[in-house]
Formats: sequence, C-alpha cells, structure tokens
Amino acid sequence: MTETLRGAPLVIIDLQVAIDHPDWGERNNLNVEADLAHLLSVWRENGWPVIHVKHNSSNETSHYRTGQSGNNFKPDVMPIDGETIITKTVHSAFVDPALQNLLSELETKTLIIAGVKTNNSIETTVRHGANLGFYIHLLADGCFTHAQTDWNGKRWNADDIHAMTLSNLDGEYCRVTTIATLLRNITN
Repeated sequence: MTETLRGAPLVIIDLQVAIDHPDWGERNNLNVEADLAHLLSVWRENGWPVIHVKHNSSNETSHYRTGQSGNNFKPDVMPIDGETIITKTVHSAFVDPALQNLLSELETKTLIIAGVKTNNSIETTVRHGANLGFYIHLLADGCFTHAQTDWNGKRWNADDIHAMTLSNLDGEYCRVTTIATLLRNITN
C-alpha cells in the first residue's frame, strides 16, 4: 500500500461553496474541509499531484450553477497555482476524458478520492473509475453527504447514507480508508 499511495494523485470532487446551501439539510463529517486542508498541505509539501474537480451545473436551480458564488471552491481546499482543475457538468468526473487522460499522462492507475456528495458524485465517479480499471482509495472521512428521504418515505440521517454508500463501494469498486490511515501508510 505504501508504494502505490505515496505520490498518488489526490482527487477532490465538487468541494464548492454550493454544498453549504441550507437546502441540502443536515450533513455528516463536519471536519472534512479542515482535514482535507491538512492532507492537501502534505501533498503540496511533497509536490504530489492534486486534481480539483469542479461541477459547473447548467441547471437553472442548481447552487453549483456557473456564474454564482456557489460555484466557487471552498476556501479551505482552494486550488493553488500548478494544481489541475477539471470541470464537469454531470455526476461522474470520468465522463469527460480529461481526468482519464491526465491520469494516463501521470502514468498511474491508482488515485485517492475525496469530496462530495458520498452518495452522488463520489459514488458515481468511483464506480465509473473502477469500471475503467483504476485502483481507487476513497477517504471515508474525506467526504460527506446529507440526510435524505427514501422512496418509501423513510428519513435517513447523513451518517447512515454515508455508511451504506461506503459499504456498497468498498471491496468491489474501491478500498475505503481514512485520512489518518493514509497518512500513516505514506510516512512509514
């Protein structure tokens, strides 16, 4: 694990101001931004690749719509000079070939994913990437989601939705891990 993750690209998906809009409701993992800021500092200090995926929604009612403040990256995880920004208009970051092409240029099939929402763009990107042959490590405490009502009218809290999504992905589409485990393994 140390060999493949040390220097692997860190891909942060859709961590934009829009995700804080009150319409989303209750969220889990309240420390994601601070924890990812710390992880980013490690990646930046080592000169390892950081890829920011930005959702540019064309939906009139989306908080991610281009041209409004919600479309901006969150301050804690703002890209810096030299970091790649890939834009998307759909849930999977792999639909446009830009991400796959960049990973090919970096000569890697291994990547680390974080961002939002666990059961939306994260899940879609992880499944799509795995189907393309990538080895994905998903940071359980590096992503979050919101409470939601299911098809039958039952209300699920954000922690339960997050845990179920991670469970659905782990082992078949990715390896779910934590930021602490990742940092421990790349520094030993």
